[in-house]
Amino acid sequence: MPKKKNDGSADAEEAALRLLARREHSRAELAAKLARRGIAASDIDTTLDRLETEVAISEARFVEQLVRTRLRPGYGPLRIHRDVVAKGVAPEAADAEMRFDDDEWSIRAEAARSQRFGKVVPSGQRERARQARFLERRGYTATHIARVLSGALANGNH
Repeated sequence: MPKKKNDGSADAEEAALRLLARREHSRAELAAKLARRGIAASDIDTTLDRLETEVAISEARFVEQLVRTRLRPGYGPLRIHRDVVAKGVAPEAADAEMRFDDDEWSIRAEAARSQRFGKVVPSGQRERARQARFLERRGYTATHIARVLSGALANGNH
């Protein structure tokens, strides 16, 4: 257990830096975690302002890291965007980091589909619907899903 200090700002900074040492956090995430630890709102704001000035907190770096971690398991643009915004980041920051075109997202959707269901595109309506629901939950758009399930990508027609 860390020693208590008289200065709430020092406590806030120490706690924030400890959290940042583990992974990137958005400003909103850090503020919420510090508030749960009983740190005063004024100390939180002062500390987070200072950490942003020192570039210890960076929304751009946080978004980049979050997008990378969501791309690895095959999540799509809608899900990633929703996850970034849920972390308290402006929607524009999420959009700026996801600079892929529809072809790239469709290729990623096909990779996620084939990893889960195999290389063969389903022909039956029931299986197509099941795979479409999977891709929808992963955060792909109807356009991406339609391209993947039409077999266009498997045939090399991007």
